[in-house]
Amino acid sequence: MDYSGKHVVITGGTGALGTAVVAGLLAADATCTVPYVHEAEAQRFLHSGDPNVTLIAVADLADGAMVAKVYGGLTLWASIHIAGGFAAGKVADTGQAALMAQIDSNLVSCFLCCRAAVNSIKGDGRIVNVAARPALEWRTGAGMAAYTVAKAGVAALTAALAEEVAKDGILVNAVAPSIMDTPANRKAMPKADFSLWPKVEEVAATILFLASPDNRVTRGAIVPVYGKS
Repeated sequence: MDYSGKHVVITGGTGALGTAVVAGLLAADATCTVPYVHEAEAQRFLHSGDPNVTLIAVADLADGAMVAKVYGGLTLWASIHIAGGFAAGKVADTGQAALMAQIDSNLVSCFLCCRAAVNSIKGDGRIVNVAARPALEWRTGAGMAAYTVAKAGVAALTAALAEEVAKDGILVNAVAPSIMDTPANRKAMPKADFSLWPKVEEVAATILFLASPDNRVTRGAIVPVYGKS
């Protein structure tokens, strides 16, 4: 894939999946803008010294002013929205604040970044969101209903926006990962069979294709990236 001359925003780009996506983009000659919230992630980000990477500190991507800070003045080819958060919890134990935290970090941030991306893409372009397996398979969201509701919203947003902007030449898609093989997930579930989990590089490869000029026809898809799990 060739991203030369193309500018891409990657939210959540300093995380495990985001780092793999940025690595693929840089290998394909893209210019990357990476907003980040957590300073510790930015400090250990492998690509922080790359001349084709611009890191931007933001407090909250569910804040329209922060999103405007990231996208202001940019002319983009693509925007990839990985940023989000996860919290488990039964409905009976989840208060309004916890519910809204999941909706803000996952859905509101994605919506605002999609809006900014549509206004920053001049001509053809691509948007890729990150949903989750429970967004497609609701019963698997038992015990994490707030997260499931938020990610289901990301899936619905993806399909609706794809229809809105198709005639403008912007193709909008999403991936829906199952549990990915990351150090944090291994630590949280030490008895799981890690060999079944998709690797972040494998999920990144799907994102990179959907965001690339090589993707000429796929839009409105919520692509399962489950590996063997």
